[in-house]
Amino acid sequence: MSRTRFRSRTASIAAAAGVLALGAACGSPGAPAASGGGGGGGGGGEEAAPVQVGLITSTSGPLASYGAQYLQGFEACLDHLTDGTGEVGGRPVEVIQRDDAGDPAKAVAEATDLIGQGVQILAGSASSGVATQVAPLAEQNDVLFISGPAATDALTGINGNTFRSGRQTYQDVKTAESFIGDAAGKDVLVFAQDSAFGQANVAAVTSILGGAGATVTPLLVPASATDLTPFAAQARDAGADLTFVAWAGETAPAMWQAMGQQGVFDATNVVTGLDMRASYPTYGEQAADLNFLSHFFAEAVDNETSQAMAEGVEAAGGEVDIFTPDGCNAAQMIVRAVEESPDDVAGMVSALEGWTFDGAKGEITIREEDHAVLQPMFQARLEEQGGELVPVLVDTLAPEDTAPPVATS
Repeated sequence: MSRTRFRSRTASIAAAAGVLALGAACGSPGAPAASGGGGGGGGGGEEAAPVQVGLITSTSGPLASYGAQYLQGFEACLDHLTDGTGEVGGRPVEVIQRDDAGDPAKAVAEATDLIGQGVQILAGSASSGVATQVAPLAEQNDVLFISGPAATDALTGINGNTFRSGRQTYQDVKTAESFIGDAAGKDVLVFAQDSAFGQANVAAVTSILGGAGATVTPLLVPASATDLTPFAAQARDAGADLTFVAWAGETAPAMWQAMGQQGVFDATNVVTGLDMRASYPTYGEQAADLNFLSHFFAEAVDNETSQAMAEGVEAAGGEVDIFTPDGCNAAQMIVRAVEESPDDVAGMVSALEGWTFDGAKGEITIREEDHAVLQPMFQARLEEQGGELVPVLVDTLAPEDTAPPVATS
């Protein structure tokens, strides 16, 4: 397959003339149709004006690895959709890439600059703080905004110009719930650091599972704590039906070791999110005892889109990871929007609302009412294979199993 190079500043890429199959079955081979390029610009005629897309994501800062995964998936899937032609109906799509470094103020400045240049499509946010600041700009300036890995529930239904290409926190928490069945009447412990990250997870679990009838108790550990044994013992003694662990940072290996030594895994169902592959060693010897909710891992899905995404990423020297499909989804959505309405944002929005397509995760639907992305989610475990930890699919949750309530503004 010929490849369109994705330059650090701009590159000509395009959406395919053939749109994605509507209503394709999950995991079916009926994937995005690529139309080989017949477009204008040839035959000596004047070249058509490009459609500009601004990709603002983290290529530096704390979420740089997430941004890199997103960009790799975006490039691979756009290249697949266009068969490397860089055109749609004779219109090149010019991609302008900017780094937000995970800083909302920087992202707003970049978005404002791009909008001032006439860019009508923005995409890419890895940070929830960035996404919620860029979204109002999209509405105020009537541009299409397709956020990336940013998981905040607040983005769903925030305005009519804003979409997302990844999952949201509600879907993570509902996947965690699936390990214990209906949450009503169950005891849930949230084991987390006493930080903004930990408190946000407590709030989400309390709202979602507490709202479903569970008794939710937080166990917040001081971020400065180095002896984690007493906190692990508290988690064991809580006797919860589900212990939801939200932990980040360099103390993670010590935390998991303390949990194992104190018998927490024998006392409760411990569930946490499966992060990027580089994080797997932090689970240590306790990896096999953990239940993982998962947004995505390469071994979870095998369809034409996921295969094309993997081939493109690997050809560029990368590796498919947790947020690679968010970039792929964004590419598919931009293909759809540009194909249906290349110069009219209202038409782009209409083209995406209610649309079902075959993504790298399986069948995905963009809910018309609030632009929630209804998608499969996964249960996983880690197994040692060939001296390294490898994710193994336990179960796939259908999109309706984790669908958030319709957001109302």
